[in-house]
Amino acid sequence: MKRIFSLVLALSLSLPSFANEGMWLPLLLNRNYAEMQELGLQLSPEQLYSINNSSLKDAIVSFGGFCTGEIISKDGLILTNHHCGFEAIQTHSSVENDYLTDGFWARSHAEEKPNEGLFVRFLVRMEDVTNKILPELGEDLSEDDREAKIQELGKKLADEATKGSGYTANVKSFYHGNEFYMFVYETYNDVRLVGAPPSSVGKFGGDTDNWMWPRHTGDFSMFRVYTGPDGKPAAYSEENIPMKPKHHLPISLDGVKEGDFTMVFGYPGSTDRYLSSYGVKQAIDLHNPTVVKIRDIKLDIMKKYMSTNDTIRIQYASKQSRVSNYWKYYIGQTEQLKNNGVYDKKLAIENDLAKWISQDPSRQKKYGNTLNLFKEAYAESDAYVVSDVYVLEAGLTGADITLLGFRFNSLMEAYFSTVEKMETDIKDEDDDAKKKEIQETAEKRLEAIKSRIKGMAQDHFKNYNSDLDKERFADLLQLYYDNVAKDQQPEFFRLVEKKFKGNFSKFADKTFEKSILISMANIEEYLEDPSEKKLKKDYAVMAGAELISMYRATGKKNKANEDKLKVAYRLFTDAVRKMNADKNYSPDANSTMRMTYGTVGSYYPKDGVYYNYYTTANGILQKEDPNDSEFKIQEALISTIEARDFGQYANEDGELPVCFISNNDITGGNSGSPVINGKGHLIGCAFDGNWEAMSGDIFFEKNFQRTISVDARYILFIIDKYAGASNIIDELTLVKTDTAEVNSEVELESDSKGATN
Repeated sequence: MKRIFSLVLALSLSLPSFANEGMWLPLLLNRNYAEMQELGLQLSPEQLYSINNSSLKDAIVSFGGFCTGEIISKDGLILTNHHCGFEAIQTHSSVENDYLTDGFWARSHAEEKPNEGLFVRFLVRMEDVTNKILPELGEDLSEDDREAKIQELGKKLADEATKGSGYTANVKSFYHGNEFYMFVYETYNDVRLVGAPPSSVGKFGGDTDNWMWPRHTGDFSMFRVYTGPDGKPAAYSEENIPMKPKHHLPISLDGVKEGDFTMVFGYPGSTDRYLSSYGVKQAIDLHNPTVVKIRDIKLDIMKKYMSTNDTIRIQYASKQSRVSNYWKYYIGQTEQLKNNGVYDKKLAIENDLAKWISQDPSRQKKYGNTLNLFKEAYAESDAYVVSDVYVLEAGLTGADITLLGFRFNSLMEAYFSTVEKMETDIKDEDDDAKKKEIQETAEKRLEAIKSRIKGMAQDHFKNYNSDLDKERFADLLQLYYDNVAKDQQPEFFRLVEKKFKGNFSKFADKTFEKSILISMANIEEYLEDPSEKKLKKDYAVMAGAELISMYRATGKKNKANEDKLKVAYRLFTDAVRKMNADKNYSPDANSTMRMTYGTVGSYYPKDGVYYNYYTTANGILQKEDPNDSEFKIQEALISTIEARDFGQYANEDGELPVCFISNNDITGGNSGSPVINGKGHLIGCAFDGNWEAMSGDIFFEKNFQRTISVDARYILFIIDKYAGASNIIDELTLVKTDTAEVNSEVELESDSKGATN
């Protein structure tokens, strides 16, 4: 088991490779190029990925490090998902200007809204550095020493690659430590909100439709990258100008048909298709149901408060969305792991591998203990996986005040340590001038710590309701207490037993009555005269400090077992690839750029049921329900659809397409990824997967795994016909086969001498 079990998991180990299976490194697309051409790709490898000329990769960004976006205009306009931009939209919203409910559209650059901390990152190039790292990793190295050596070599390579350039770089492990690649990036930190539809479009269907098909959600939002006047990355300034990208994606008005070629570029976050049968069993029996049980309570409490107060609804909109997404994900994954027999599929792989290993003495020597390592390690980790979930989900990230308690305590420990060192240094120093210098230096550091605490507290209270948080604090800690063995509980639970008779509601009442952390005023008052004694007696601080200490202690206690799993997966992955040497395996996702390819296609989810490959605006009207917040939409959108003034965004049958599905292989982090046709034109924006294949992150389900995307024509319709944001439409490059060619300014350069490797 990975210590914090991967949210999303990619790469089939038993079946032959299919066109739609695998998340491929653009650097290595030559291996797949012939198959892509057969499916309908009309671009050269250099037009997909090049370090010398503009290519598709130059229009793709890592959006904030958690999603993907694509550049769609010569002025740096970004398209991504509504749920990717949700926190930015929420931050700019208020009861008076409720952009979550009403949407937001900047009519000029001056109206675009800056977003502190939001960045986009462009890939400059990638490089295979396996031969520079792997030979330095002797088999006798411990896991700690191995990791330290990888870090040392990776930093050296990254420093050499970026010296004097302003770029950043990192080296990533692939195939569980059997290969290594370096990625060089350019980062832009001035990213402004340009447009977002109302949540009735961007989140239409809510939790009910999440991970489901058919879908009618316009899950998109728009931002813009700004640079300094010199065209280089710069911090936010009114003097900054829209970025001039190396390439932007033209948008196709042709739409999609069954069997059309599709490719998706993006930054998938984390996958684990090499997960063993033991890992699958642990997910089904222990990890997943525990997460769901805890998040059930979190969501019920948030929903109760959000449904009765608009201020709280806006404050907690982003938090609720984050919690609910993977709450439903784990419900679906568990169900489909069972339905799709993934445990048996994994077991079959392991049985085949055992036979292969037994056929050769050299294999027995190297890989003979691999499967036994899995058995031992998972048996040991079964004992602490549930408590690990509780300490994170119900403890540290359960109530906001608990996480604040941990962070506040950490900074105050640094504060008191600085005071102690200052007093000791002054006591040991005879020179008055040096004493003064020591004191002045320490006081600057102390003021910096106080300033950091105040900034952290302001962020905490910006979107905060104490009544809601107190109820979460009480109910989640009570759940923790009732469901985890006492020897795996934090020590302050004993205080609750002794002083509050095990009643966490009473403990919460006292905490939210007396804690330093219940208000900004309390924190500022405490910082006027900090007391170490008062800090240690504070229940919220105590809870946060003990929970993080317990989590760290558990990590140290179980480190030997975690190291055993690292070795097992490294050997297992290497052995499987060698056993099937004729198969082209794609590596697990790890937040690096990938490209996946496939085709548009309908599917049969179960006997007697057929799902078409696209949906239309008729389905929005059919689902619309004024009494259900998830399906309630503005009258203006209803009337716009009913008027059927779809213009150039209608399909050949006069329908307005909304979403479509393809068999591309994506996962978390791909949200906002462009779906691109064989000509390099944008046809949609990926935002979800389908329910029947939610086990696909662990085992690709070739018969019905689908990517759900917003049709580009629906995006344009909302911007143009609904929002009337013609200024945005005017800066886009729209392409229709029978009327126009792509503007020369966005044609991809192709140079036979251009480097692709």
